[in-house]
Amino acid sequence: MSQAALDPHVNPADETIATKGLAVRFLLTGESSNGSIAAFELDVPGGQRLPAPAHSHDHYEETIYGIDGVLTWTVDGKAIDVGPGQALCIPRGAVHRFDNNDSRDVKALCVITPAAIGPEYFRETFAVLNAATGCSPDRAKIAEIMRRHGLTPAVPPT
Repeated sequence: MSQAALDPHVNPADETIATKGLAVRFLLTGESSNGSIAAFELDVPGGQRLPAPAHSHDHYEETIYGIDGVLTWTVDGKAIDVGPGQALCIPRGAVHRFDNNDSRDVKALCVITPAAIGPEYFRETFAVLNAATGCSPDRAKIAEIMRRHGLTPAVPPT
């Protein structure tokens, strides 16, 4: 058993995983919560769109809590603004994405229950995004990473 699992006061991930201004910092992982919850801070610069495709997940809910700024989540085609003190629960199977449509940076808390996704997903995805200097990222590689980590990329609209 890891030290993080033995000591509930240890921050399980003292790293910030980032790409092109977008940043994730895990506060709890499945390893430190007996698989019940993963929680991470999400920082989104002004004007930034989600660099990965809209997606769904069948094995967990994702709850978003706004801390600073307003992030627009599109859930099953409906735009929902989440600002400071507001929360949104994205149910299993709902296709969703986010965009920061403002010039102000956003900070949100994302909670995954149960903890079916962790830092490795973001490390792998952000590595592909960071490798795409001056060109579009490898969408097939991003989709493969998403599927391997339990996310289902949405079919692009025709």
